[in-house]
Amino acid sequence: MVNTRVIVSVFEFLLAVLMSGLIIYLTYRVFIKANPDFNMEEEIKKGNVAVGTLVGAILFAASMILQKGLGAVVSMFRMHVSAPGEMTIGLSKLAVIGAAHLGLAMMLAVFTISVTLRLFGRLVRSHMHPGEELQKGNVAVGIVLAAVVLVAALYVGEGVSAISKALVPQPSIGQIEIMQ
Repeated sequence: MVNTRVIVSVFEFLLAVLMSGLIIYLTYRVFIKANPDFNMEEEIKKGNVAVGTLVGAILFAASMILQKGLGAVVSMFRMHVSAPGEMTIGLSKLAVIGAAHLGLAMMLAVFTISVTLRLFGRLVRSHMHPGEELQKGNVAVGIVLAAVVLVAALYVGEGVSAISKALVPQPSIGQIEIMQ
């Protein structure tokens, strides 16, 4: 029992270390490339604090959402290690399912953050153009957009957790015989 907890804990730690680097890199690349208004990477290089604030919030929000998906992967591994006879899938299939869970969580994070920023931009477009203000270095707009992204991540994170948990393969309990 103690060995199982240690194995699962080490797995969770190593997965979290791997995911943190991967998520930061992928999220950064996706959102830098996805911005149609201006080159965010160039603005960061110039020292644009508003853009840096927003990109930092995007990285943090995506990590919050993905952390919710990570719980399901750890749960699957825990079931596999603690009840190997009950699980009908092998370790390689478990790795593929885990990667699919994390991929789904990443897609949901990118979708959520993109839609939220675009929706907010459309809602305030009549009196402000957030993209233009960011490019000018308007820190107040950067902070507001960062808050929008973080609030969206807070709400969506629980939904990602629920979806991930629902997709976790469950071990069979056995067969129940019904009297005739």
